[in-house]
Amino acid sequence: MKPEIKVTKESSARERLSCTVEDALRAATAMGRVMLTANAQGATHERIGAIEAVSSEGHALRLSGAAHDAAIDPATIESVVADRTGRMKDKALPRLEFLGADGAALFSLICLDGLEPFDAAMKPLGAGAALPEKEKPAPGEPATLADDDQGAAPFTRAAASGEPLTISLRRDGLVQRWTGVVQVVKPAMGFINIITPDFHLHLRGGAVAGWTRVGNDRDATLHAVNGDGGAIGLELSGPAARHG
Repeated sequence: MKPEIKVTKESSARERLSCTVEDALRAATAMGRVMLTANAQGATHERIGAIEAVSSEGHALRLSGAAHDAAIDPATIESVVADRTGRMKDKALPRLEFLGADGAALFSLICLDGLEPFDAAMKPLGAGAALPEKEKPAPGEPATLADDDQGAAPFTRAAASGEPLTISLRRDGLVQRWTGVVQVVKPAMGFINIITPDFHLHLRGGAVAGWTRVGNDRDATLHAVNGDGGAIGLELSGPAARHG
């Protein structure tokens, strides 16, 4: 039996918030462990941990902390939705969805500590406009990963080098980064995976047809490109990128 989602008169299972983007981001600093997850053309980039600060940098809002490094353009965000329907097994995983003009999520903040800290953080923002639950998308084609997949090569070389690598995802309204040493590259379920306590990268097999290098060997950035030669938004930089 599916566990019941507890809501109160002050909250709905899914609601459109009336607060600003900045207020919603600042509320997330009170939620405990938060996953900022974003997708771009087959690349899923996730940072995991407490958001320690939200600050203004020009037209952008920056999320920072030991486990977060993201710059957000609030002008690209049409609305913010609080969704309390997410679950993993018996655990509630409520989220804030930041939607673009087309109604699609640009990125989401998932509260990993459950409904109680989520609702406590949301209470000062007031009740939003109730929305129907989202329909579950139809299953897509299963991912497959070839032995010679072009997406894996620079990560494998970075792991062998033992040098730091910055992995960035750039998409509408968001740039998110992680910097560290890639310990191991894990192929599984048709994806190339890098898993650390505060960062996950899941790169779908076949999403990357190659890499374009910008800059010299000392300061190189690698841009992942698809089969049409277009950048997908995944970028690698730092000392280990020299080996890409």
